Amino acid sequence: MLICPQCKFENPNSNKFCQNCGTSLTHKVCPECSTDVPINALCCHNCGKECGTVFWAIIAKETNGEALGVEKDQGDKGDVGVEGVEGDEGAIYSSSPLPPSFQIALGSYLDSQERYQLLYMLPGQTETTTITDVGVRVLDCQPYQISPIEAILASQQSDLLTPSVEASGIPRLAKLYIALQSQGQQEIPPIHDAWQQGDMQVVIIEDRSHWQPLLDRWQEETTSSLKILHWCYQMTQLWAALEPLNCRQSLLDLSNLRLDEDQTLALQRLYVESSSCQPATESPEDAEAQTFAIPEEPLTIQALGRVWQALFRQSQRTQFGSVVQMLGDLDVGNIHTIAQLRSRLEEISVELEALGTATLPPIKEKNTAVPTIPQSDEPEDIISKTDDIPTVVLPMQLSSLEDAGRTDVGRQRHHNEDYFGIETKIQKLELPKNRVLEGHGLYILCDGMGGHAGGEIASELAVNTLRQYFQEHWITNQLPTEDSIREAVFLANEAIYKLNQQDARSGVGRMGTTLVMLLIQDTEAAVAHVGDSRLYRLTRKRRLEQVTVDHEVGQREITRGVEASIAYARPDAYQLTQALGPRDENSINPDVDFFEINEDTLLLLASDGLSDNDLIETHWQTHLEPLLSSGVNLEQGVTDLIDLANQQNGHDNITGILIRAKVRPNLES
Repeated sequence: MLICPQCKFENPNSNKFCQNCGTSLTHKVCPECSTDVPINALCCHNCGKECGTVFWAIIAKETNGEALGVEKDQGDKGDVGVEGVEGDEGAIYSSSPLPPSFQIALGSYLDSQERYQLLYMLPGQTETTTITDVGVRVLDCQPYQISPIEAILASQQSDLLTPSVEASGIPRLAKLYIALQSQGQQEIPPIHDAWQQGDMQVVIIEDRSHWQPLLDRWQEETTSSLKILHWCYQMTQLWAALEPLNCRQSLLDLSNLRLDEDQTLALQRLYVESSSCQPATESPEDAEAQTFAIPEEPLTIQALGRVWQALFRQSQRTQFGSVVQMLGDLDVGNIHTIAQLRSRLEEISVELEALGTATLPPIKEKNTAVPTIPQSDEPEDIISKTDDIPTVVLPMQLSSLEDAGRTDVGRQRHHNEDYFGIETKIQKLELPKNRVLEGHGLYILCDGMGGHAGGEIASELAVNTLRQYFQEHWITNQLPTEDSIREAVFLANEAIYKLNQQDARSGVGRMGTTLVMLLIQDTEAAVAHVGDSRLYRLTRKRRLEQVTVDHEVGQREITRGVEASIAYARPDAYQLTQALGPRDENSINPDVDFFEINEDTLLLLASDGLSDNDLIETHWQTHLEPLLSSGVNLEQGVTDLIDLANQQNGHDNITGILIRAKVRPNLES
């Protein structure tokens, strides 16, 4: 089955074009030069830009029925001193030899369907040599073909214990990715495909080999101490998530610790620990290498302390006061649990903020001695915290605020009664060691009613009235109060109502409009709405949420306790219970809510022409989730949404406003 990249329609494998929207299923457009390129090509033949669909393939051997991670070889060391890791993008992770029959060569395929093609010759190998357990980049030559795992996850929303997964023949290693993916662990690469081949398992995951190594960012002079504490805190969160699946070893290889575009900690892949696995203390002659052997004792949180020490040593950073003490307590076993470790990190961050310490001590000169970690004579009295410790150790601040809006008449209407307005002000102060961004955004969407020369007048009048009000009354760097927001909505209602009275409009001739309005000040937001225009919110952790509740008869009945199926069986179920303009202010009661933006967030204001028939709920993963990434163009994103709504709905005017708010830890107090 071929899934159309545009409308997600399922097509037979023999189709060359989507039978629903006509999109090519054999070619795609190069993002650099707009040339048509075959979908199985790695690079554009015109400009040379890599535009193929590339994944990371892990080939591992099963022993005693358990999925193996990569057992480190004590030989070669890569650029940053991690054994078994080459320093280029074709990195190979070595372990025990594969069966002699398992051979691949440059340009060959990992599977019998000839879908996943090896992109690089394995270093030091001949074209047909037998390989060992590896991880390597591969080209997906059939990117529109849904994989069996994707089909299972889409239809079953499976987790590790779901019978359909257990019975499906999915490799054990793949089930670890599925389990973590089902928990919403964005730090783990999402799984794309997997299969078993004898005693070999092949797992295809997102390619993160080009993501920035944590070590590179750690050693930058401008990286603050609070930022480093935040990464350490993220590692404790990952440790807790990985422990039940015996994948804590994934945190002990420095080359496996990566940063995404928002400088958030992520893993390149999973490593599975053996029944007993503990990083070894490094010998003096190995002081510059990150040697993580597999000794006899069970893994404990002391391993995290050794990882942090390695990061300080490799980055040539000097450990600072409270961190030296914490690492010492970890080393001698005075910190026993993840909760205690998180508590200590929080205490240190509060201490640094109180002192106004935003940056680490300067980089020490090479070949000078690293301060030794003092060992405590007595255990420090640490108050253990419960499991509901905050997920963020630092307050957040805005790092970017972008928006795009578009309206379209649709396929059946002759005029457009929707109207929208966007006003964004960004103030930025940027210095070598300090960056402050203040964002001030007003986003208004109205869907008018009342026929030609009615609905469009009402929607435009509402937008302009609200804009003018906030230009005069929102002049500080704080959000308006709920009373102020409600006053603005009442003024917009009054302006339309007076025009109706002045023109002696009656019945269906009275013009009106819905309203959804979003106000953003830095990381604080407020939403007000009347009618059935909506606000959606999407984050990587919370996924898609509909923030507003439609003011319509069906929803009113549900709030009264009526079953949804009965409430929406009424012929008037979708009739509005509130709108701006037809009646005076005593007949409207706008909903006003406030919320914080404490993680990267995509917000969508949508008229019902865009949201009807569950279009957003059905297509958010393909048309909204990619827009969370900074590199994806919002203008194109809103255009794609409008096009999708015209294909799926098209019966009404269509309007959407997208806002992408990205945040980062507030490292300057």
